[in-house]
Amino acid sequence: MTRKIQKKSPMEKFTLKKFQEIFPDDASCLDYLRKEWFPEVIKCDNCGRDAKFYRITTKKVFGCEFCGFQISPAAGTIFDHSSTPLTIWFYVIYLMAQTRGGISAKQIQRETGVTYKTAWRMCKQVREMLSEDFPKFSGTVELDESYFGGEEKNKHESKRIAHNQGRSTKTKTAVFGTVERGGKLEVHAVPNVQSKTILPIVDANITKGAQIYTDEFKAYDALPAMGYKHGIVPHAEKIYVIGDAHTNTIEGFWSQSKNGIRGVYHAVSAKYLQHYLNEYAFRYNHRDDVTPMFLTFLSRVRPSVSKV
Repeated sequence: MTRKIQKKSPMEKFTLKKFQEIFPDDASCLDYLRKEWFPEVIKCDNCGRDAKFYRITTKKVFGCEFCGFQISPAAGTIFDHSSTPLTIWFYVIYLMAQTRGGISAKQIQRETGVTYKTAWRMCKQVREMLSEDFPKFSGTVELDESYFGGEEKNKHESKRIAHNQGRSTKTKTAVFGTVERGGKLEVHAVPNVQSKTILPIVDANITKGAQIYTDEFKAYDALPAMGYKHGIVPHAEKIYVIGDAHTNTIEGFWSQSKNGIRGVYHAVSAKYLQHYLNEYAFRYNHRDDVTPMFLTFLSRVRPSVSKV
Protein backbone atom coordinates (compact mmCIF):
# COMPACT_ATOMS: atom_id res chain seq x y z
CA MET A 1 0.00 0.00 0.00
CA THR A 2 1.30 3.47 -0.88
CA ARG A 3 2.00 5.65 2.11
CA LYS A 4 0.15 8.92 2.41
CA ILE A 5 2.45 11.81 1.47
CA GLN A 6 2.03 14.84 3.67
CA LYS A 7 2.65 18.15 1.94
CA LYS A 8 5.25 20.19 3.75
CA SER A 9 5.64 23.86 4.51
CA PRO A 10 8.38 25.76 2.62
CA MET A 11 10.61 25.48 5.72
CA GLU A 12 10.47 21.67 5.68
CA LYS A 13 12.39 19.67 3.11
CA PHE A 14 11.53 16.42 1.42
CA THR A 15 14.60 14.64 2.71
CA LEU A 16 16.40 11.69 1.17
CA LYS A 17 15.35 9.59 4.14
CA LYS A 18 11.70 10.44 3.49
CA PHE A 19 12.14 9.69 -0.19
CA GLN A 20 13.61 6.26 0.55
CA GLU A 21 10.83 5.48 3.03
CA ILE A 22 8.04 6.32 0.58
CA PHE A 23 9.60 4.94 -2.61
CA PRO A 24 11.66 1.88 -1.59
CA ASP A 25 10.87 -0.13 -4.73
CA ASP A 26 9.23 -0.01 -8.15
CA ALA A 27 5.89 -1.23 -6.75
CA SER A 28 5.60 1.81 -4.47
CA CYS A 29 6.41 4.14 -7.37
CA LEU A 30 3.78 2.51 -9.58
CA ASP A 31 1.21 2.61 -6.76
CA TYR A 32 1.93 6.33 -6.35
CA LEU A 33 1.19 6.99 -10.02
CA ARG A 34 -2.00 4.93 -9.82
CA LYS A 35 -3.34 6.57 -6.68
CA GLU A 36 -2.20 10.10 -7.52
CA TRP A 37 -3.77 10.35 -10.97
CA PHE A 38 -6.68 7.91 -11.18
CA PRO A 39 -9.88 7.55 -9.15
CA GLU A 40 -10.33 4.40 -7.12
CA VAL A 41 -13.09 3.24 -9.46
CA ILE A 42 -12.59 3.51 -13.24
CA LYS A 43 -15.04 2.73 -16.02
CA CYS A 44 -13.50 -0.27 -17.80
CA ASP A 45 -13.01 0.25 -21.55
CA ASN A 46 -13.48 -3.46 -22.14
CA CYS A 47 -16.51 -4.57 -20.09
CA GLY A 48 -17.99 -1.11 -19.54
CA ARG A 49 -18.47 -1.62 -15.80
CA ASP A 50 -17.33 0.69 -13.02
CA ALA A 51 -14.49 -1.35 -11.58
CA LYS A 52 -11.59 -1.36 -9.21
CA PHE A 53 -8.27 -2.21 -10.82
CA TYR A 54 -5.86 -4.38 -8.87
CA ARG A 55 -2.13 -4.67 -9.24
CA ILE A 56 -0.79 -7.56 -11.32
CA THR A 57 2.47 -8.22 -9.56
CA THR A 58 4.26 -9.78 -12.52
CA LYS A 59 3.80 -6.66 -14.67
CA LYS A 60 3.68 -2.87 -14.29
CA VAL A 61 -0.07 -2.91 -14.81
CA PHE A 62 -3.43 -3.08 -13.04
CA GLY A 63 -6.31 -5.37 -14.03
CA CYS A 64 -10.07 -4.88 -14.01
CA GLU A 65 -11.72 -6.82 -11.18
CA PHE A 66 -14.38 -8.16 -13.55
CA CYS A 67 -12.75 -8.91 -16.88
CA GLY A 68 -9.02 -8.56 -16.24
CA PHE A 69 -8.60 -5.74 -18.77
CA GLN A 70 -5.24 -4.10 -18.05
CA ILE A 71 -4.20 -0.47 -17.69
CA SER A 72 -0.74 0.96 -17.14
CA PRO A 73 -0.25 4.13 -15.05
CA ALA A 74 3.11 4.66 -16.79
CA ALA A 75 1.58 4.70 -20.28
CA GLY A 76 2.09 7.98 -22.08
CA THR A 77 4.62 9.25 -19.53
CA ILE A 78 8.39 9.62 -19.59
CA PHE A 79 8.50 6.15 -17.98
CA ASP A 80 6.67 4.48 -20.84
CA HIS A 81 8.62 1.63 -22.48
CA SER A 82 11.69 2.44 -20.41
CA SER A 83 13.84 -0.43 -19.15
CA THR A 84 15.18 1.80 -16.38
CA PRO A 85 13.58 0.95 -12.99
CA LEU A 86 10.97 3.39 -11.70
CA THR A 87 12.98 3.82 -8.50
CA ILE A 88 15.86 5.27 -10.55
CA TRP A 89 13.50 7.51 -12.52
CA PHE A 90 11.98 8.84 -9.30
CA TYR A 91 15.44 9.34 -7.80
CA VAL A 92 16.60 11.29 -10.86
CA ILE A 93 13.56 13.57 -10.52
CA TYR A 94 14.33 13.92 -6.81
CA LEU A 95 17.95 14.92 -7.51
CA MET A 96 16.94 17.44 -10.18
CA ALA A 97 14.32 18.98 -7.91
CA GLN A 98 16.55 19.26 -4.86
CA THR A 99 19.11 21.60 -6.39
CA ARG A 100 18.70 25.26 -7.26
CA GLY A 101 21.32 25.36 -9.99
CA GLY A 102 20.61 22.03 -11.67
CA ILE A 103 22.50 18.76 -11.77
CA SER A 104 24.59 17.39 -14.62
CA ALA A 105 24.01 14.09 -16.41
CA LYS A 106 27.51 13.08 -15.32
CA GLN A 107 26.49 13.48 -11.68
CA ILE A 108 23.29 11.52 -12.34
CA GLN A 109 25.43 8.76 -13.83
CA ARG A 110 27.59 8.66 -10.70
CA GLU A 111 24.60 8.71 -8.36
CA THR A 112 22.49 6.04 -10.10
CA GLY A 113 24.93 3.80 -11.98
CA VAL A 114 23.19 4.19 -15.36
CA THR A 115 25.20 5.00 -18.47
CA TYR A 116 25.91 8.64 -19.33
CA LYS A 117 23.69 8.33 -22.43
CA THR A 118 20.80 7.09 -20.29
CA ALA A 119 21.37 9.79 -17.67
CA TRP A 120 21.40 12.53 -20.31
CA ARG A 121 18.22 11.20 -21.93
CA MET A 122 16.40 10.99 -18.60
CA CYS A 123 17.34 14.56 -17.67
CA LYS A 124 16.22 15.77 -21.10
CA GLN A 125 12.83 14.07 -20.74
CA VAL A 126 12.29 15.51 -17.25
CA ARG A 127 13.11 19.02 -18.51
CA GLU A 128 10.72 18.65 -21.41
CA MET A 129 7.81 17.97 -19.07
CA LEU A 130 8.53 21.16 -17.07
CA SER A 131 7.25 23.46 -19.82
CA GLU A 132 4.20 25.38 -18.57
CA ASP A 133 1.43 27.54 -20.02
CA PHE A 134 -0.01 30.44 -18.03
CA PRO A 135 -2.95 32.83 -18.38
CA LYS A 136 -2.02 36.19 -19.87
CA PHE A 137 0.24 38.30 -17.68
CA SER A 138 -1.26 41.45 -16.19
CA GLY A 139 -0.52 44.06 -13.56
CA THR A 140 3.14 45.12 -13.59
CA VAL A 141 5.30 43.24 -16.07
CA GLU A 142 9.02 43.37 -16.83
CA LEU A 143 10.48 42.51 -20.23
CA ASP A 144 14.10 41.94 -21.11
CA GLU A 145 16.26 40.23 -23.67
CA SER A 146 19.49 38.40 -22.98
CA TYR A 147 22.04 36.19 -24.68
CA PHE A 148 23.24 32.76 -23.59
CA GLY A 149 26.47 31.19 -24.77
CA GLY A 150 30.18 30.82 -24.10
CA GLU A 151 32.53 33.75 -23.91
CA GLU A 152 34.82 34.16 -26.90
CA LYS A 153 37.91 34.23 -24.66
CA ASN A 154 37.02 30.75 -23.35
CA LYS A 155 36.70 29.14 -26.78
CA HIS A 156 39.43 27.33 -28.69
CA GLU A 157 41.20 29.74 -31.00
CA SER A 158 39.93 27.88 -34.07
CA LYS A 159 36.32 28.50 -33.00
CA ARG A 160 36.61 32.18 -32.19
CA ILE A 161 35.22 34.75 -34.56
CA ALA A 162 37.40 37.57 -35.75
CA HIS A 163 35.91 40.14 -33.37
CA ASN A 164 33.90 39.66 -30.20
CA GLN A 165 30.29 40.26 -31.20
CA GLY A 166 29.10 40.76 -27.60
CA ARG A 167 25.30 40.55 -27.60
CA SER A 168 25.03 38.77 -30.94
CA THR A 169 23.31 35.68 -32.28
CA LYS A 170 26.47 34.93 -34.27
CA THR A 171 28.02 33.41 -31.17
CA LYS A 172 25.16 33.21 -28.67
CA THR A 173 21.47 32.34 -28.42
CA ALA A 174 18.97 35.14 -27.91
CA VAL A 175 16.46 34.72 -25.09
CA PHE A 176 13.38 36.84 -24.37
CA GLY A 177 11.90 36.96 -20.87
CA THR A 178 8.60 38.10 -19.37
CA VAL A 179 7.88 38.27 -15.65
CA GLU A 180 4.86 39.52 -13.76
CA ARG A 181 5.92 41.04 -10.46
CA GLY A 182 4.70 38.79 -7.69
CA GLY A 183 3.66 36.26 -10.31
CA LYS A 184 4.97 33.95 -12.98
CA LEU A 185 7.85 34.07 -15.42
CA GLU A 186 8.22 32.83 -18.99
CA VAL A 187 11.36 32.66 -21.10
CA HIS A 188 11.72 31.90 -24.80
CA ALA A 189 14.82 31.04 -26.79
CA VAL A 190 14.34 33.09 -29.96
CA PRO A 191 16.20 33.44 -33.28
CA ASN A 192 16.70 37.16 -32.66
CA VAL A 193 15.28 40.06 -30.65
CA GLN A 194 13.93 42.09 -33.53
CA SER A 195 10.51 43.72 -33.17
CA LYS A 196 8.91 41.21 -35.54
CA THR A 197 10.07 38.39 -33.24
CA ILE A 198 9.42 39.64 -29.73
CA LEU A 199 6.36 41.90 -30.12
CA PRO A 200 4.05 39.02 -31.18
CA ILE A 201 5.14 37.21 -27.98
CA VAL A 202 4.19 40.30 -25.98
CA ASP A 203 0.84 40.61 -27.75
CA ALA A 204 -0.01 36.94 -27.17
CA ASN A 205 1.00 36.79 -23.52
CA ILE A 206 0.29 40.15 -21.85
CA THR A 207 -3.10 41.72 -21.20
CA LYS A 208 -3.68 45.09 -22.85
CA GLY A 209 -3.37 47.98 -20.41
CA ALA A 210 -0.68 46.27 -18.33
CA GLN A 211 2.19 48.37 -17.01
CA ILE A 212 5.37 47.21 -18.73
CA TYR A 213 8.89 48.19 -17.74
CA THR A 214 11.87 47.70 -20.02
CA ASP A 215 15.29 49.13 -20.75
CA GLU A 216 15.69 51.55 -23.68
CA PHE A 217 15.96 48.87 -26.37
CA LYS A 218 14.31 50.31 -29.50
CA ALA A 219 12.12 47.26 -30.15
CA TYR A 220 10.01 48.24 -27.13
CA ASP A 221 9.10 51.69 -28.52
CA ALA A 222 5.96 50.21 -30.10
CA LEU A 223 4.45 49.09 -26.78
CA PRO A 224 2.28 52.20 -26.18
CA ALA A 225 0.76 51.90 -29.66
CA MET A 226 -0.03 48.26 -28.87
CA GLY A 227 -2.12 49.30 -25.87
CA TYR A 228 0.37 49.01 -23.01
CA LYS A 229 1.67 51.47 -20.44
CA HIS A 230 5.40 51.67 -20.97
CA GLY A 231 8.09 52.77 -18.54
CA ILE A 232 11.73 52.93 -19.59
CA VAL A 233 14.81 52.51 -17.40
CA PRO A 234 17.85 54.16 -19.09
CA HIS A 235 20.50 51.54 -18.40
CA ALA A 236 22.90 53.24 -20.83
CA GLU A 237 22.99 56.17 -18.40
CA LYS A 238 23.83 53.80 -15.52
CA ILE A 239 20.35 54.30 -14.07
CA TYR A 240 18.67 51.09 -12.95
CA VAL A 241 15.76 52.15 -10.73
CA ILE A 242 13.38 55.09 -11.06
CA GLY A 243 10.64 54.68 -8.47
CA ASP A 244 8.73 51.53 -9.50
CA ALA A 245 10.47 51.44 -12.88
CA HIS A 246 13.12 48.71 -13.03
CA THR A 247 13.86 45.35 -14.61
CA ASN A 248 15.66 43.88 -11.61
CA THR A 249 13.31 40.88 -11.32
CA ILE A 250 13.98 39.48 -14.78
CA GLU A 251 17.66 40.39 -14.61
CA GLY A 252 17.94 38.47 -11.35
CA PHE A 253 16.58 35.43 -13.17
CA TRP A 254 19.14 35.88 -15.96
CA SER A 255 21.91 35.96 -13.39
CA GLN A 256 20.71 32.85 -11.58
CA SER A 257 20.15 30.77 -14.71
CA LYS A 258 23.42 31.80 -16.37
CA ASN A 259 25.40 31.08 -13.21
CA GLY A 260 23.69 27.70 -12.96
CA ILE A 261 24.42 26.75 -16.56
CA ARG A 262 27.99 28.00 -16.32
CA GLY A 263 28.68 26.28 -13.02
CA VAL A 264 26.90 22.96 -13.59
CA TYR A 265 26.71 22.35 -17.32
CA HIS A 266 29.53 24.66 -18.51
CA ALA A 267 27.88 24.98 -21.91
CA VAL A 268 24.46 24.25 -23.42
CA SER A 269 23.78 23.98 -27.15
CA ALA A 270 21.24 26.27 -28.77
CA LYS A 271 19.23 23.18 -29.74
CA TYR A 272 18.49 22.24 -26.13
CA LEU A 273 18.71 25.62 -24.40
CA GLN A 274 14.92 25.95 -24.14
CA HIS A 275 14.75 22.75 -22.09
CA TYR A 276 17.24 24.13 -19.57
CA LEU A 277 15.40 27.46 -19.46
CA ASN A 278 12.18 25.54 -18.74
CA GLU A 279 13.86 23.91 -15.75
CA TYR A 280 15.08 27.19 -14.27
CA ALA A 281 11.77 28.92 -14.97
CA PHE A 282 9.84 26.05 -13.36
CA ARG A 283 11.88 26.35 -10.16
CA TYR A 284 11.33 30.12 -10.13
CA ASN A 285 7.59 29.79 -10.69
CA HIS A 286 7.19 27.25 -7.88
CA ARG A 287 9.69 28.71 -5.40
CA ASP A 288 6.94 29.59 -2.91
CA ASP A 289 4.91 26.39 -3.22
CA VAL A 290 3.91 24.69 0.02
CA THR A 291 4.38 21.35 -1.74
CA PRO A 292 8.02 20.16 -1.74
CA MET A 293 9.75 20.85 -5.07
CA PHE A 294 10.24 17.12 -5.69
CA LEU A 295 6.49 16.49 -5.57
CA THR A 296 5.90 19.53 -7.76
CA PHE A 297 8.31 18.10 -10.33
CA LEU A 298 6.63 14.71 -10.01
CA SER A 299 3.20 16.28 -10.56
CA ARG A 300 4.24 17.00 -14.15
CA VAL A 301 4.16 13.26 -14.85
CA ARG A 302 0.61 12.77 -16.09
CA PRO A 303 -0.26 9.16 -16.91
CA SER A 304 -3.08 8.28 -19.26
CA VAL A 305 -5.27 5.20 -18.82
CA SER A 306 -4.11 2.84 -21.52
CA LYS A 307 -4.49 -0.76 -22.53
CA VAL A 308 -1.25 -2.72 -22.36
